[in-house]
Amino acid sequence: MSPRRRLVRSSTGLPVLPLAAAVLIAVAVAACGSQAAPNAGMPPPPEVSVATVVSKTIRQWDEFNGRVSAVETVELRPRVSGYVERVAYQEGQEVRKGDLLFVIDQRRYRAALDQALADLDRARSEARLAQAQSRRAQTLIDAKAISREEFEARSAATAQGGAGVRAAEAAVAAARLDLQFTQVRSPIDGRAGRAIVTEGNLAQADATLLTTVVSVDPVHVYFETDEQTFLRYSELARKGERAGTKNPVRVGLATDAGHPHAGTVDFIDNQVDPRTGTIRARAVLDNKARVFTPGLFARVQLEGSGQFKAMLIDDKAVMTDQDRKYVYVVGPKNAAMRKDVVLGPVVDGLRVVESGLGPQDRVIVHGVQKVFFPGMPVAPKQIAMGAPPPVPPTATAGAP
Repeated sequence: MSPRRRLVRSSTGLPVLPLAAAVLIAVAVAACGSQAAPNAGMPPPPEVSVATVVSKTIRQWDEFNGRVSAVETVELRPRVSGYVERVAYQEGQEVRKGDLLFVIDQRRYRAALDQALADLDRARSEARLAQAQSRRAQTLIDAKAISREEFEARSAATAQGGAGVRAAEAAVAAARLDLQFTQVRSPIDGRAGRAIVTEGNLAQADATLLTTVVSVDPVHVYFETDEQTFLRYSELARKGERAGTKNPVRVGLATDAGHPHAGTVDFIDNQVDPRTGTIRARAVLDNKARVFTPGLFARVQLEGSGQFKAMLIDDKAVMTDQDRKYVYVVGPKNAAMRKDVVLGPVVDGLRVVESGLGPQDRVIVHGVQKVFFPGMPVAPKQIAMGAPPPVPPTATAGAP
């Protein structure tokens, strides 16, 4: 008769398995759990926003830095000397051509005009007397009552009298002009600056700066282009793809998000500056809304090419690897694939891709920082190219 196997019981009365049997059971349970959940412990693919490459016909716009300048700028100086009697305008106000700005003490110039008028009256009286004597001398010379010498002297006196009248008239005109110049008026329409010389100060003729007046509508914007760009524009003009110097421009100020102001190029300099390798150009813009002030910084976009077909992507999708630019696109089985790209300028807020992408590629725009290596699986969510990132869902109140 075989010996009976004795079971060990615990303090609770339940049988306790031997150590070898317990190990076998644990291994079997672990194996069953591994076969039931092969991906247990792996995180789900990250959610990313993808957009299809935009393919459309565009025009390239080149951007330059420039400055706003007034079409006309006048440094106002007096034409006669004297003490400033009155400042007749509000500093900074817009003025019209002919508006009174300064008044210089007129008393001396009125006196000079009165003297010139008196000299004119005297010269006219002397001229009338000389003419009468000349007519009398003609009668006497016919009767041989005076000598030829006396006749010629009276004729010369008549000519001298006429010359004296003309000289006196010129003196009156000059005195009247000086009196007129004591009223300093604006020579152009524009905005007057501060009064540099105020009441009671001496103003020297043609020397003392009284104020400045600048025109306000239209305005000029000056900017400079490099040699390569200038040569490219010249080549396009020879091909008939540019309209001479009347090229459209778009201008934005420091506070503008884009380039909302339109104008045209009306002047290109006749030579390239050899010191900087640039050539100056000028655009003219309407300023009826008084948006522009001379001296402001301006961002100028100039049409750089004719129409061409281009592929466009959002700049947020572009990554940098040393000197290379690349993007991630969604490939088969939603795997992120790296593609090196060659980029062009920004057009309408999107970046031109010169090479590296196809028109059907879906580019990862938002969430690209979640892609750690090429081939990584992702969970793509389709959006429009250039759209803002999706707003993450907010937690519901009371949710666990």
